[in-house]
Amino acid sequence: MFTTIEDFVADWEKEAELTDRVLSALTDMSLRQAVVSGRRTLGDLAWHLVTSVHYVSSLGLEFEGVELGASTPESAEQIASEYRRINAALLRAMKAQWSDDRLGDTIAIMGEEYRNGDSLRYSVMHQAHHRGQMTVLMRQAGLLPPDIYGPTYEGWVERGMTPLA
Repeated sequence: MFTTIEDFVADWEKEAELTDRVLSALTDMSLRQAVVSGRRTLGDLAWHLVTSVHYVSSLGLEFEGVELGASTPESAEQIASEYRRINAALLRAMKAQWSDDRLGDTIAIMGEEYRNGDSLRYSVMHQAHHRGQMTVLMRQAGLLPPDIYGPTYEGWVERGMTPLA
């Protein structure tokens, strides 16, 4: 659980930069890549990351998100740009509207009580979860995923090192 706004902002900024790297590596053509027919595409997952940032507004934070029901854009740059916009809006709102004591407040979500600090931790982890899914689809679409928490296989090779299996 986050206990200070400063800790949340520091963690969120690092994770958002990683998410931005993944989104910025997408191409318009890659957005159509799906694991199997009828499931989310790479574009759908990318757009889900954009729209899910606004989940934090359900905790009482006010900022401008994506229009409810907006369909997935066909432009990879538009998705990445919108992510940057909503991410900045979230951070501005967090710094302006909340103090550390708000992190201990609880709110009912789908019939269960959650502390805001726990919900914010979930939001950070949610991004990491979907970035992992996206990197698999990126490879299937012929794209090289960016280094995230360490080098990719190709990153090891570029550095002249033997990749770990």
